[in-house]
Amino acid sequence: MTQDAIILAPGRADRHYWRDLWRYRELFFILAWRDIAVRYKQTIIGLAWAFVRPFLTMVVFTIVFGRLANLPSEGGAPYPVLVFAGMLPWFLFSSILSEASNSLIGNASLISKVYFPRLIVPIASAATALVDFAVNLFILALVMLWFGYMPGARIILLPFFVLFAVVASLGPALLITALNVKYRDFRYIVPFIVQFGLYVSPVGFSSAIIPERWRLLYSANPVVGVIDGFRWCILGGDTALYPPGFALSLVVAAALLWFGVRYFRATERSFADLV
Repeated sequence: MTQDAIILAPGRADRHYWRDLWRYRELFFILAWRDIAVRYKQTIIGLAWAFVRPFLTMVVFTIVFGRLANLPSEGGAPYPVLVFAGMLPWFLFSSILSEASNSLIGNASLISKVYFPRLIVPIASAATALVDFAVNLFILALVMLWFGYMPGARIILLPFFVLFAVVASLGPALLITALNVKYRDFRYIVPFIVQFGLYVSPVGFSSAIIPERWRLLYSANPVVGVIDGFRWCILGGDTALYPPGFALSLVVAAALLWFGVRYFRATERSFADLV
């Protein structure tokens, strides 16, 4: 028997689940590449949509919060740069949540016929969000160049905050993905969560304007810690993190990831029958 042979035995899938994740890594890359190709191939605007959406959102938020509400910027950065530095992690979070939520339903034929760790499917769908993130990061570089605002040495820590954003999004994404298999109306809830979250998270404004007595509670939203971390990393200067709030966001994000994976694994056996 070869080393790469697939052995099906009672309970073996559970015992070797995490090892199987690595063994099926080629399937992960195939699914991820397929999702990226489907999204950008044979479309009218294609990749241009990844430019248009964040740019128009930046313009609207700058006018509403920076001009009309006259809210302050942070670290001496121009207000459009502040907004875009907040939009960068928010679009990553919302894209992973949206892409993953319907991933199992979209791969119903594969899930009902072939064994593999189902966790691969929602994680692979997040690859499209990372492509959009790379485009948005390029746009942010252009915006900062336009305003003549250069990041400091903290920018080298950006990969850590990208990982933080992915962790913060995967927990809720896995939970909603599993729930969507059994309760199909959850696909209507995700757009509401994304829209509501955009306004309760500090995307268009600095979280420093939140009153001190509410700021720790506000940071229970893990996206707050993600956005604050991105701005601290990108804007540099006098930009400061709120340590208690950032620590709370880390704990909440980790707890959501643990619960999301746990619920996903607990319901995974029924996916093939329900999709």
